[in-house]
Amino acid sequence: MAGRPRVLTARELNRAVLARQLLLERAALPIPRALERIGGIQAQYAPSMYIGLWSRLRDFERGALTRALERRTVVQATLLRSTIHLVSKRDFWPWALAIRASRREHWLRVAPDAPRNAEMTALAGRLYEALDGGAMRRVGVEALIGRRATQAINLWLNLVRAPPSGTWERRRADLYAAAEDWLGPPPDDLDEAAARALLVRRYLAAFGPATRKDVASWAGLKPAELEPAFAAVTLRRFASADGEELIDLPRAPLPGADTPAPVRFLPTWDATLLVHARRAVILPEEHRPRIFNTKMPQSTPTFLVDGAVAGIWRQDGGKIDLEPFGRLDRTTARALREEAARLSAFLS
Repeated sequence: MAGRPRVLTARELNRAVLARQLLLERAALPIPRALERIGGIQAQYAPSMYIGLWSRLRDFERGALTRALERRTVVQATLLRSTIHLVSKRDFWPWALAIRASRREHWLRVAPDAPRNAEMTALAGRLYEALDGGAMRRVGVEALIGRRATQAINLWLNLVRAPPSGTWERRRADLYAAAEDWLGPPPDDLDEAAARALLVRRYLAAFGPATRKDVASWAGLKPAELEPAFAAVTLRRFASADGEELIDLPRAPLPGADTPAPVRFLPTWDATLLVHARRAVILPEEHRPRIFNTKMPQSTPTFLVDGAVAGIWRQDGGKIDLEPFGRLDRTTARALREEAARLSAFLS
């Protein structure tokens, strides 16, 4: 009879996610490889991509990401949960294919006033022909196929956000290109099953150990839709302190609970703070209403102390203002000031 799975404490889960998110130690990685390691970056607000990578990569420079976008080794597109993500070129097609059918079905169900499947297919063909290998502003897309269809046309014609839009230099991501022209067609051997299996591996490598529900929440899919993918991936199993089954990849990092965690600054919408990663307690629940507020279009930038959100930050002219949620000891306060000075230099 197999033994009981090892129980992981909240602090062990915290250190596991921090390690996998490159927040325990900055890594010397190419940008595409880093994005694959951390499960992409949410990119509704363009500066978040740059700040998120600065906090995770050694000697990161703003221009490096803009060049990667221009060279098409990384790409922005509406992907998981119908949200803009920054991913590697290699990950784009699997992510897009993994969610396509489910998101189409969801759209057609919740938007009964929108064009139906056959009409969306025809509009996608019209848009692809009009793009003609180039790019088009969103206002032009809306004029061509209508505002309602534009909201979901990427589910019928895969689109990317083409630079210079969606960069530090031009932050509004409103310039669209057809993914097949921008990146080339999807691999011949890629199907939905393989794409969803990769999505499971990417999540666990970036946020595990986790429940199956956590993976589905991040992907924007139903847990049942991912069951074949879970079965296709080699998994190891743990348990949480409250008895839930946690799944993980073999040999994925599991630092000890006493592993030191340096101060770090996170941008708006950092994925470590979203509900799919709640069990890692990077964002203590008592602070969640201060970070995610229904009156604001985005979350508030935060800083971490000992692996958890301990306050918010904002840029004020040439400096970084800190608003801690509690008293900080001298050593921590000094470390935050030093990291804030480095962030200020990066932003300037």
